Amino acid sequence: MQQGPKEKLEYKRITQKHLPKRPVFSNSVRAFLVGGAICLLGQFVQKFFIHFFDFDQKSAGNPTVAVMVFLSVLLTGFGVYDRIGQWAGAGSAVPVTGFANAMASAAIEHRSEGIVLGVGGQMFKVAGPVIVFGVVSAFVIALVKQIIKMVI
Repeated sequence: MQQGPKEKLEYKRITQKHLPKRPVFSNSVRAFLVGGAICLLGQFVQKFFIHFFDFDQKSAGNPTVAVMVFLSVLLTGFGVYDRIGQWAGAGSAVPVTGFANAMASAAIEHRSEGIVLGVGGQMFKVAGPVIVFGVVSAFVIALVKQIIKMVI
């Protein structure tokens, strides 16, 4: 027996009344603090490379990203990053570390299915959309840049 529009609205009203209130403000503060802490750590790592290895601002970026990815994967492997993510929510999804966490989590979760179909397949399900979006957006930006050059 299907419900009519009135019954659906009534059901929705009743369920909304019994749902717990989401602590939006405290969730936002936690996301801000953890996201900021991850970025601050990245700044410290970058300054480390600049100070001790005489990198300039631009060339210190690649080793900084590598260290941040390594730390994210290491913490994911020990189960720490997931606990941080549960507490901080979106704050733990800072692009580089969040992506590394997603890749490592997929690999860990599906390792029992084998290296190729389990680990590799699941990792590329996560990475595939990111790679496609990056390539397509880079193409569009380059196209727009070339059009602007031709016009000017």
